[in-house]
Amino acid sequence: MRQLGLIAGNGIFPLEVAKAAHERGIRIIAVAHRGETKPELEPLVDEITWVKVGEVQRIIDVFKAAAVDEAAMAGGIARARLGDSFAPDARALKMLGRVTRLSDDAVLRALAGEIEAEGIPMIDPVPMIPGALAGSGRLAGPEPNDAQLKDLALAFAVMRALGAFDVGQAVAIQNGVVAAIEAVEGTDAALRRAANLTGAGLVVAKAAKHGQDLRFDRPAIGPATIELLIELRAAVLGVEAGQALILERKRTFAMVESSGVTIYGYGG
Repeated sequence: MRQLGLIAGNGIFPLEVAKAAHERGIRIIAVAHRGETKPELEPLVDEITWVKVGEVQRIIDVFKAAAVDEAAMAGGIARARLGDSFAPDARALKMLGRVTRLSDDAVLRALAGEIEAEGIPMIDPVPMIPGALAGSGRLAGPEPNDAQLKDLALAFAVMRALGAFDVGQAVAIQNGVVAAIEAVEGTDAALRRAANLTGAGLVVAKAAKHGQDLRFDRPAIGPATIELLIELRAAVLGVEAGQALILERKRTFAMVESSGVTIYGYGG
């Protein structure tokens, strides 16, 4: 039986990967991060080991002991909480010493390199989940008006311009004015800041950075995203067509249709 080593971060994505892998008859050896990974992952996998962020050698030891065929990352690690949860081992410190810039993408690429150096290929788990990626145009909710589409175009232009600096994975615009650009605080905090400044009607966009390795770090939305947008009385959420991941798709779209928020697939 094929065995997948799952490096689980926060959010719903690790759970969806585990369910999809099991449906394909794949045995799952999970490494979950304390303070990040949902405990609901435990019954969905065959084996689970809980680690602190930065225990690179332990992750590799678990996968090698189980003789996994390949490994995948699913879910992020909140940078804002790293001060409390980061416990790098000797291998992690050596790895980080070779990273010239501590961006998310650079660190994840370095971690993947450590795992692949042990003969374990790193894969993109998204193809295991049917219909997971966003299509083009209006996906759910009301048709956006011309002003909102113009704001979306501006938001994506801002993200393209700033992506190389490891900021701007989410941007909030209202009436042609940039209200917030996501940095270390994360998407939710950035959007709350924008709503506090502008009130209702935000146009929000999420996208990958230019050159980002989508095996490890992919823009994603789901029910929690929609709950936040409803709370903030946002108008439109734009995601990159063909690249953004939509988690719990049916539930997400059902929430959108009853809320008045629009999901729009940009580009593609």
